[in-house]
Amino acid sequence: MVRIRIEVCAFSLDACLAAGAGGADRIELCSDPVQGGTTPSHGLTRAARERVGLDIFPIIRPRAGNYCYSDDEFAVLLAEVAHFRELGCNGVSVGVQRLDGTIDVERMRRIRDAAGPLGCTCNRAFDLTPDPREALEDLIRAGFDRVLTSGQASYAPEAAELLGELVRQAGDRIIVMPGSGVRPENLPMLIARTGAREYHTAARRYVPNAMTFQNPRLLDLGQELHADQGIIREMRRICDRASGG
Repeated sequence: MVRIRIEVCAFSLDACLAAGAGGADRIELCSDPVQGGTTPSHGLTRAARERVGLDIFPIIRPRAGNYCYSDDEFAVLLAEVAHFRELGCNGVSVGVQRLDGTIDVERMRRIRDAAGPLGCTCNRAFDLTPDPREALEDLIRAGFDRVLTSGQASYAPEAAELLGELVRQAGDRIIVMPGSGVRPENLPMLIARTGAREYHTAARRYVPNAMTFQNPRLLDLGQELHADQGIIREMRRICDRASGG
């Protein structure tokens, strides 16, 4: 049977290292988890590339909010594609919409061309489109390799039926990768009901603040977030068992 692959959404070098130690296959590298993930820094990307022996797919998302970009924003986006290609990344995770919410096929094709040999995943811009079946065909026409999707629900386990339909619609033309809220406790159900061969997880673990002093008047620092190696390892075990390994 085909190996079921695991992609980990990582917001730090520690999370990247945990992904490698836990048996993941790929990292979607991001900054700013509070905003749902934005483009990671040069330093973090280079460190991940040098320290972790996994495929690295930085997300290219210049800001939070929607995925409909101005000409200036799109120029920045294309520059980031070139930058990550020069850094030796294996792919990028990116999505662009039109004002009506549909996939901007023309701009996605330009990204595909700029990426050259890099893999191209459409991020959760897909989940903001008005018709997921049409959006899937648009991504295929744009030449993308993969789509990360929660099935247009807040969490993938809530949309197993639609995800299964998208997997069947995609066939061998594009990979449908369920993500958002994917954890060991729901992964067997998703494997059984969707038939997907790749899954995306943050394997979130919040890290307590170890500082011995904290100014009680400053409460806007956020909270450190890591990927949990144990969660990833358990998901790897589930995937291998489902693959017959």
